[in-house]
Amino acid sequence: MAKRSLPLSRVYGLLEPGPVVLISVAGRKGANIMTQSWHTMMEFEPPLVGCVISGRNYSFDILRKTRECVINIPTLELAAQVVKCGNTSGEKVDKFEAFGLTPAPASLVKAPLIAECYANLECRIADSRMVNKYNFFVLEVVKAWIDPQVKNPRTLHHRGMGAFMVAGETIRFRSRAK
Repeated sequence: MAKRSLPLSRVYGLLEPGPVVLISVAGRKGANIMTQSWHTMMEFEPPLVGCVISGRNYSFDILRKTRECVINIPTLELAAQVVKCGNTSGEKVDKFEAFGLTPAPASLVKAPLIAECYANLECRIADSRMVNKYNFFVLEVVKAWIDPQVKNPRTLHHRGMGAFMVAGETIRFRSRAK
């Protein structure tokens, strides 16, 4: 089997395992939503999530100033809104209104939950030391919400260049982890 060289700009599509999420923030000019797929679990308790947010993104400065956000986890049914949020700047568009999403009050942060998402994670910045160099935020999840009606969420996983995979069948193996 002959392999071919892969452009380095496409490496993340091979490694990106986590679902595409919608990050919501709330600043002086109101709330915004950004689509994001570059995140990783860093610790379990308290839950820490590392994520890269481009410094060119409208939400970057809002998150940096307010130090809080909500990670909203959409399912396949919201794919069109996820893509539209990712292709639109919140600097000029109210994404909640434009894309038919519902802001809902969070309990511990000012950023809104997105009601249509099956899970919502209220977060505060736990560590910002790598933001200046890498745009890498470490977020602590301070409150988590889940829709108990959604049994097998079909989440979106970004592969790059407009391509997505949808989470599929769940398989289980015996585990020693508690």
